[in-house]
Amino acid sequence: MTSATEALADEIIARAGSAKRFLVAIAGPPGAGKSTLADNLAKVLHAKGESVEVLPMDGFHMDNAVLIEKGLLARKGVPESFDVRAFIDIVKAVHAADQEVLVPVFDRSREIAIASARIVSPDHRFIIVEGLYLLFSEGKWAELEGIFDYTVMLAPPIEVLEERLWQRWRGYNLTEEAASAKVYGNDLPNGRRVLENRRRADTTIDIVQD
Repeated sequence: MTSATEALADEIIARAGSAKRFLVAIAGPPGAGKSTLADNLAKVLHAKGESVEVLPMDGFHMDNAVLIEKGLLARKGVPESFDVRAFIDIVKAVHAADQEVLVPVFDRSREIAIASARIVSPDHRFIIVEGLYLLFSEGKWAELEGIFDYTVMLAPPIEVLEERLWQRWRGYNLTEEAASAKVYGNDLPNGRRVLENRRRADTTIDIVQD
């Protein structure tokens, strides 16, 4: 684990003080490394004796059938393609720390969200929420402002995002044409939207190391 992740974990523990529940938001464009950082940070916090769970925003993707009905399937991943109301409700329930909360998880290999796939227990002190629009300033997403106790924004250069996104979609054995449509027709435009319409974070990171 990198020293940067260790330092981030120490900062979060210091900020948390004696809090029973502490929500950390990790936001950023597609390919920025949100899942990598969230998982690594969780491992470091756990190694330091803390109870921690990761809550991915991707589990709140609308089903493909709904996206087809809305004409959004080709743009899956835009802010309008998520069930933002359900997400906000879940985050508020998790923040309260007074009951067990079941949360969905997204299976990227099948492009579907699996309901009630992960448990957030009242005993989990740190909840790491990761996703594209946690610091987004547009629409209903702006209602998330103030709910997180510590926020991290990942903002790699566009050329880094482009390379990582190509690697991602080629890894799913897509044709070059299909991968190009994902990268340039959807992911990079979404990424620019995230970067251009973000609230200020406690910490901004340019490059996430594995």
